[in-house]
Amino acid sequence: MNNWVKNIGLWLVIGIVLMMLFIQFSNRGSARDVISYSQLMTEAKAANIEKIKQEGPRTLRVWLRDNKGEGKIVYTPGSADPYMWEDLRKSGAQLEAKIEEEPNIFYQILISSFPVLLLIGVWIYFMRQMQGGGKGGAFSFGKSRAKMLDESTNPITFADVAGCDEAKEEVSELVDFLRDPSKFQKLGGRIPRGVLMVGSPGTGKTLLARAIAGEAKVPFFSISGSDFVEMFVGVGAARVRDMFEQAKKNSPCIIFIDEIDAVGRQRGAGVGGGNDEREQTLNQLLVEMDGFEGTAGVIVIAATNRPDVLDPALLRPGRFDRQVTVPLPDVRGREQILLVHMRKVPIAPDVNPAVIARGCPGFSGADLANLVNEAALFAARGSKRLVDHEDFERAKDKIMMGAERRSMVMDEEERKNTAYHESGHAILGYLMPKSDPVHKVTIIPRGRALGVTIQLPEQDRYAYDRVYLMSRIAVLFGGRIAEEVFMNQMTTGASNDFERATQIARDMVTRYGMSDALGTMVYAENEGEVFLGRSVTRQTNVSEETMRKVDAEIRRIIDEQYALARKTIEENRDKIEAMTAALLEFETIDADQIKDIMEGRPARPPKPSSMPFKPKSGGDSGNATAPVSKPDVKPEATTQPVEGTQ
Repeated sequence: MNNWVKNIGLWLVIGIVLMMLFIQFSNRGSARDVISYSQLMTEAKAANIEKIKQEGPRTLRVWLRDNKGEGKIVYTPGSADPYMWEDLRKSGAQLEAKIEEEPNIFYQILISSFPVLLLIGVWIYFMRQMQGGGKGGAFSFGKSRAKMLDESTNPITFADVAGCDEAKEEVSELVDFLRDPSKFQKLGGRIPRGVLMVGSPGTGKTLLARAIAGEAKVPFFSISGSDFVEMFVGVGAARVRDMFEQAKKNSPCIIFIDEIDAVGRQRGAGVGGGNDEREQTLNQLLVEMDGFEGTAGVIVIAATNRPDVLDPALLRPGRFDRQVTVPLPDVRGREQILLVHMRKVPIAPDVNPAVIARGCPGFSGADLANLVNEAALFAARGSKRLVDHEDFERAKDKIMMGAERRSMVMDEEERKNTAYHESGHAILGYLMPKSDPVHKVTIIPRGRALGVTIQLPEQDRYAYDRVYLMSRIAVLFGGRIAEEVFMNQMTTGASNDFERATQIARDMVTRYGMSDALGTMVYAENEGEVFLGRSVTRQTNVSEETMRKVDAEIRRIIDEQYALARKTIEENRDKIEAMTAALLEFETIDADQIKDIMEGRPARPPKPSSMPFKPKSGGDSGNATAPVSKPDVKPEATTQPVEGTQ
């Protein structure tokens, strides 16, 4: 609002200056329309004046008898000639204006000098702007761009944050200290100078920082790591200094730096040396957080999802004393997050947040917010007044498997091949030991895949054993084997399956120590990145002979699981035929229909849809350019295994 007022005022001033100059010059008239005062008096003595009209204190317009048309302008000396009007009366001229009194001398000086004073004022204003008087001045680059939040501009509190109770408990101590420092100081404790929040993208790090600001009710300066970087040398360090100067004036306060890895990366990284602008900014940040001068009452909170690239000096106690991990929510946390987001939409009675949370393993807070939003959009498309369970199921399928591509046209032969491919995945996913239950199978093209088989774990997984990983490899081979057994052909649809199966087998041998022949030793090569401050060259501490053994062990695991998968499929030919027929008829089957097929019963018909459109039967799929991307299998994260065919 202030910028709008400034801009409008500036243009008004410029307009007034231009108008004044126009009036000044227009009043002067052209040279051909002006006659001198002496010529006027000569014409008056010769009785050659027809009419005289006064236009100003010293301006007359005179019409001569021998010059028809517009009158001539005469600038008179005014009171300097007291006999002027008497001489004009004697000439017989017609006077059309009465004589006015001479204006005040100060008024005349003000009128004549106002345009000059206005121009000087505008020039001074622009000079101050260039010297940093305004936020966008040419010399204001060193000013901090941190936004100060208060209670009125930040309504977020801890009540709006769910699914990370431990992280909330950690940061709530900061709020307690800011409200009552004596509670901690009387026992000799001191408040942490910095808190680093670490977590995967979408887990709520920035939301938690905003909640701290809303609860503490102290000045809260918010800035992004990229706001320090500028094209001019030294700007980043100057902005860090200015930000901490403002914070010290408003202490106790909180400084929140989002995505700190933009300026906090390890120094000396890269081949070309380390004296760059980003490192100067980091050096200044290190000094301000714990340097020669104290920063009492200023707490720095930073957020990043790349703690591995941060400089060690930034992470030491005294700067970031505490690291708060904001993990992916568990099933109870997902339910709490869903309840928070469901407050904003009308929910039908058949929606159970606990059931939805169990079906969304590995979802972050941002994913769950997107799930609720997508469900609301599906309900709006169906002209519903409430968001029901079917809408949440459709939204979950869209997020996990991708959007349906019903406009694609695929011939019957390719649809049949896709149905056999997905049936192979589903049968093995149902029969393999410790395999995640099959949730849904579809041959409708979704995302970049022609068909998808999705498996969901019954509970959150944080580590994977050897049997589970072996079963995963066998399930991945199920699609290609089904194509070979039933269609007598090989297609490119299994390329991504092979890639992930090989990676799982390689990790089992080289990283997880799950090979009896090679034992518990890490054989993986050094994968350090040059620009993350790691090794410049790739180092390998494994001999060529050992690497041959590693390759042979990987080949053994893959061959064994391929043979096991083929044997299982050949023993269950009737079930694959039944599942393929169900897929060709219904295009999508769920866990209940899969259970019917595996128990030898006809698949129950799908539940009726309340959406305004009906699924098309027949070939409405097409060629996918690439297989759908799936999460890697890592023991430290919960994933949603998805099988696809290209």
